[in-house]
Amino acid sequence: MFKIEKPDDEIVEKVGTTVIADLVKISLSDDPSKFCIMPRKYTEKDLERVKNMEIFEDDIFVITFPKCGTTWTEEMVWMLNNNLDYETSKNVRLTARFPFLEWGGIIHHLDVDRIEELKNLPRPRHINTHLPIFMLPDQLWTVKPKVIYVTRNPKDAAVSWFHHHRHFHQYQGTKADFIEAFSKDLMFFSPMNRHVLDFWKIRDEPNILFLFFEDMKRNLEQEVKKTMKFLNKDYSQDQIDKLCTHLSFDSIKDNKTVNKNEELRRFVTSVGGNYDPSEYTFIRKGQVGGYKDELTVEENEMMDKYGNYAEFEEYGFEYKY
Repeated sequence: MFKIEKPDDEIVEKVGTTVIADLVKISLSDDPSKFCIMPRKYTEKDLERVKNMEIFEDDIFVITFPKCGTTWTEEMVWMLNNNLDYETSKNVRLTARFPFLEWGGIIHHLDVDRIEELKNLPRPRHINTHLPIFMLPDQLWTVKPKVIYVTRNPKDAAVSWFHHHRHFHQYQGTKADFIEAFSKDLMFFSPMNRHVLDFWKIRDEPNILFLFFEDMKRNLEQEVKKTMKFLNKDYSQDQIDKLCTHLSFDSIKDNKTVNKNEELRRFVTSVGGNYDPSEYTFIRKGQVGGYKDELTVEENEMMDKYGNYAEFEEYGFEYKY
């Protein structure tokens, strides 16, 4: 079913790290256009187990390409689906309330069996993942739990992913090499455009909600109400106003159970690094258009050439900037 090979481009070696080691290209044997760059560890540990995992109708998935508003969306979805339980949100870390599906299978030195952990998670389960559509559990398409997909313009996503890779994965290379790998669809979890378009094509399915990070930034209340309706919940305007305050960027960034800074500190320490919160936080800037201050002219031009935008036009999709 899957073909696993080493990408034939030296840029892959340049963006690999000791934490995210030995990147390989996983593709469908009968459709090489469906592929994803992942650590070899994932192919040995969790590839088939994730495909075959049991899915329940009341599961809720948040699916994103990395750095597209995942944490923000998780907290919004969990709160809406748990009767606005601020007490639990304040005392239980989001990583426990909304576990990351592939966590144990991608980090070189970790020995975590996330698949087994999810079997014992109380229902309804809330699960987040960055996996592309062809690597997700098969039962996702037969059981049809609710799926919230979120995307963001690729320039902002690439810049945020670079900072994450540098601080979380201990990447020592240059931003220019990272952007080159991203634009060649050879970065960890790439390709982004295919990831997004595959979900855009099924956005009208009743169990799929497709959101944009930029819409959440520009009108959070509107997106909260849209998600509330999708989850079949009903809250008063006062309750929605309070939730929007809870979900504001400053609030999320300072919320210790949500911002994942403690998880970041523990992880960086475990790989022998030093975590300096004054230099980097898991929730960094949350801006629309922040790439303008970070990409060089050459890097910006490289991103302008990224992807098959003709196919996007065919399906009526356009990134928001």
